[in-house]
Amino acid sequence: MIDGYLLDTNHVRYWFDNSAGVLARIATLPKETPLRVSAITLGEIEYGHKAESPSAPTEIQLKFSLFVRSKLPAVLPVTTSTTTYYGDIRSKLFTRFSPKQKQKRRRPEQLLDPVTGKELGIQENDVWIAAQALEHDLILVTNDPMHRIREVVLDLRVENWQ
Repeated sequence: MIDGYLLDTNHVRYWFDNSAGVLARIATLPKETPLRVSAITLGEIEYGHKAESPSAPTEIQLKFSLFVRSKLPAVLPVTTSTTTYYGDIRSKLFTRFSPKQKQKRRRPEQLLDPVTGKELGIQENDVWIAAQALEHDLILVTNDPMHRIREVVLDLRVENWQ
């Protein structure tokens, strides 16, 4: 069985920028290896483009969008099945990392390390993307550490091609 991969936003960008590590890893993959992108990742890309150039896309943004559509046409949508994986990951994060006081923090970005009290920096979109990787049995390719998510989701497979 050939492993498939779900590319996070940073690796889509590295590929577009011809990063040696990403290009070398892709070159080693069998031709039929599934490479996927999440609708969440496409949303992050669109946000970045709009934030940088609100009135109209720049030439490089247009090239990047064309690159994504041509190289990663199989976009994973968020489905009812995805929500089950997402709910499981998020509940595990809150069970392990939410403060035990009455006023609980409800968003992953607000979770605190129980020892240091520092914010954990878990991004909501990372939870969704991890859920999709699990749902589709794909290896998540990211440069984000996702330490806390990986602490509670032991079967999440992650690679960094950078």
